[in-house]
Amino acid sequence: MAKASHDEMVFVPLGGVGEIGMNMAAYGFGPAQNRKWIVVDCGVTFGGPDTPGVDLIMADPSFLEEQGDNVLGLVLTHSHEDHYGAVLDLWPGFDKPVYATPFTSAMLEAKRISNGITEKVEVIGMRPGVPFDIGPFTVEAINMVHSIPESNALLISTPVGQVLHTGDWKLDFNPVAGAPTDADRLKQLAKRDLPLALICDSTNAMKDGESPAESEIGDTLAKLIAEAPHRVAITTFASNVGRIVSIARAAEKNGRKVVLSGRALHRVAGIARELGLLEGIPEFLDQNMFDQVARDKVVLLCTGSQGESRAAVARIARGEHPAIELAPGDTMIFSSWAIPGNEREVIDIQNRLIDRGVNLITNSHDRVHVTGHPRRGELIELYDWVKPDVLIPVHGEAAHLEAHAKLGKAQGIKTVISIRNGDMVRLFPETVTMRGEVPVGVLYLDGEVLCTPEESGVRGRRKLSFGGSVAISLCIDKRGELVSGPDLEIDGLPELDDDEEESPSDIARKTVRGVMRGMPPKRRGDPEVLGEAIRRGVRGEIASYWGRKPNVTVFVHRV
Repeated sequence: MAKASHDEMVFVPLGGVGEIGMNMAAYGFGPAQNRKWIVVDCGVTFGGPDTPGVDLIMADPSFLEEQGDNVLGLVLTHSHEDHYGAVLDLWPGFDKPVYATPFTSAMLEAKRISNGITEKVEVIGMRPGVPFDIGPFTVEAINMVHSIPESNALLISTPVGQVLHTGDWKLDFNPVAGAPTDADRLKQLAKRDLPLALICDSTNAMKDGESPAESEIGDTLAKLIAEAPHRVAITTFASNVGRIVSIARAAEKNGRKVVLSGRALHRVAGIARELGLLEGIPEFLDQNMFDQVARDKVVLLCTGSQGESRAAVARIARGEHPAIELAPGDTMIFSSWAIPGNEREVIDIQNRLIDRGVNLITNSHDRVHVTGHPRRGELIELYDWVKPDVLIPVHGEAAHLEAHAKLGKAQGIKTVISIRNGDMVRLFPETVTMRGEVPVGVLYLDGEVLCTPEESGVRGRRKLSFGGSVAISLCIDKRGELVSGPDLEIDGLPELDDDEEESPSDIARKTVRGVMRGMPPKRRGDPEVLGEAIRRGVRGEIASYWGRKPNVTVFVHRV
């Protein structure tokens, strides 16, 4: 393709820059008024205390929708939820292909079936080291070790320049499952004719040294299992096939059988075995075999490392699991770390296990988990290999991005750009940053409904959770005289068991009568006017009693 002077390559993060999770990036090529676009990743983050009732949060794709048919496709780096979790919710509307490796494709299809989603997306297979074209872009997947199989960096080439979008990665040249990071291919990128921008993972940019290898975890688990006198239960991220292999080998070394509990683990293990990633690993037993294996010959591998209330670990901790019970003296290993926002739920489950007499082991006791992201030493090594002209830190909160940017500058990278979601960077021919160029936002998956925060009703739920509710219903005649009521429904307000203390119900009834006595009959006969006066009066009087303003709703019926 001939190089045209008005062609530009641009980068726009729509999610995942300034936050952990919800990754979505767009790359554009062509003249400013007629760019073609490809999208990299389409992930989610999870609802928390500030979004009651919301299961998933994802980047709003409105900018991409405005581009219409200029959006050519979606390329997935790997199948962690924060990188592919929104595909089935957002991408069918684009009617464009998804490019993914065999493992990611299988995970996507299994997710679709498990969630009962009938609408499919077109998936086109990709393999590391085999470039393919999407319009004016040439894309090549490069294998990178991460805590899930087939995680890839993407080399995205155009006539004006190249981008290495790292995805999630670490340097591990002897991984437990899957291929190692392709150092040779990465080093080849330094010998190039075009400028190169590095769009790079920042998750561990505040940590010195290098991330420990997965093989170290296998050694630790083998030692802990050997020392355990009774049952050993282990919970980890279900998608971490390398950890599943480490656990299986550690169990086999100690003459124990592995029992799986949790749909996500069965799904991932099934896909991994089908694709040859569990070669040499004995078949796992289902949870209904748990009681049939001797107490000192079993390793239970179960879901729920993030404190999910319906997952296996939580049900075991509550004594509510239909097939599994841990007894005093058994051991539970949390081979994971709590994603920010999940800490309280994880700690609650751990405390319940301790109360049941279970011996608890976490990463604070022994090295039972390692990250899948690069520390500063690995980042420096990657800089030395690819020698980027431009560095843009992504995949991190503000502190991670700033630490990464400072590291890049200290290592002599010529151009280091700090951006946030919605900023557009013209990468090539010359680098220019346009702050806030693209409108960005989020969508909530609220039950089965995909909606904006304004549409979701979450604000009202937060108000209800803080102030409770008072509903008042009464009937008046044409003259504004009370015919029946007021009937009250109060929820979430304190009701003291004290005969000498007025309750919120007493206060509300007294206030209704007082408001009606104080209003002229003509105004009192207007249901809207009377209802608003009662609402204000009851809210104010209960606030004086309680110190908080409840949510008050008044229904006035004229008969």
